[in-house]
This record gives sequence, C-alpha cells and structure tokens, in this order.
Amino acid sequence: MGRGKIEIKRIENNTNRQVTFCKRRNGLLKKAYELSVLCDVEVALIVFSSRGRVYEYANNNIRSTIERYKKSTSDSSNAYTTQEINAQFYQQESKKMHHQIQMLQNSNRHLLGEGLGSLNVKELKQLETRLERGIARIRAKKHEMILAETEFLHKRELQLEQENAYLRAQILERERLQQFSMMPAGQDYNIQSYFTSNALQLNMMETTSVYDPVSDKPALNLG
Repeated sequence: MGRGKIEIKRIENNTNRQVTFCKRRNGLLKKAYELSVLCDVEVALIVFSSRGRVYEYANNNIRSTIERYKKSTSDSSNAYTTQEINAQFYQQESKKMHHQIQMLQNSNRHLLGEGLGSLNVKELKQLETRLERGIARIRAKKHEMILAETEFLHKRELQLEQENAYLRAQILERERLQQFSMMPAGQDYNIQSYFTSNALQLNMMETTSVYDPVSDKPALNLG
C-alpha cells in the first residue's frame, strides 16, 4: 500500500512536529548532497529549527556561496530590496498568526458546542474524547478541593471546640471568684468583727494587772 497524502499544514502536536522535522531535515540534507554530486552544482543549505538551532550543508565554502548569491541577486534588476523582503516576511508571519488565531477560535467554539456543522464524525468523536477527558480532570480537581476544604473545616471545628471549652472554664472560674467576692460581703464583715472583738479581748487580757512582788503593786503589761 502506498503512503497516504498528508495535509500540508503546521503540526500542532509538539512531539509529532519534532519527529517530522528530524526526518524531513535529514531527507533534505541527503537530497542536497545527491543534487550536488549527481548534477555537479554548487549547493548551500541552511535550516533554522524552531528552537534556534542551525543545520547546514554546502559542497563548497558556504560563505563564498552566500556571497555569490548576494552578488547574483544584487545584479538582477528584479531583485527585492531589504524593505520589500522584510515586508513580505512580516506579511507571511501575519497570515500565519491570523490562521492560528482562527483555529483557536474555532476550537473554543467547538468546545462550547457551537459551529459543529463543519466537523465530520471522526472529528466529533475526537472532540467528545477531549471533552470527556477535560470533565474527568475537572471532577478530580473538584473532589480534591472538597476533601481539602472538609479537612480544614474539621480541624477548624476541633479548634473552635477547644476554644469554647477554654472560654467556658474561664467563665466558670470568674463566676466562682465573683461568688466568693460577693458571699463574704456580710460574712467578711462578721469575720472581721469577730476578729476585732477577739483582738480587743486579747488586748484587755494582756493589759490586766499582774502582781509585782517587789513594789507590791499591780503592774501593767503593755506588751
């Protein structure tokens, strides 16, 4: 079976694009070598990858070949000026960017279920698979966030219970202190009166006369 035709457009998958680049680059370098040998022509090939790496082949000195090319194009009356070349380059880049933007907009519309009339059955199945995978990832993330929030709320509940128990203990302690400070209001006065009367009795007992055998007179014990 022969190889099927490949649509010539930018490959969106990075891995596939890199593999295709390596294969076709090697094939291009091989073709340049074969052309230079079979036809005895001067060939210079320069390729810049999307990552900025340069690949080149020349059967002669590549700088001399470039200088020969510059001289040939400068002598031509139809040669483009630098400004025209830059303008064409930016125009091509603008078209590429516009095409990419259009593709992204169409992809977003398809994800929203719009503009599906231009898709065939295979493309619709691919879109359905993408949506199912996306929904699965969204649900997994939602469940992860719910579990994390539940765990946080449980820890917060335990913390609030501990704080509530601590506050209750503080309130009970203050109520006991308040009751103790309020209950002795009358009792404290009685106790103080009791101790005052006892102190007076003790003082009177201490100031009673004590017989002094020397002076034959009662002596006062002044403490």
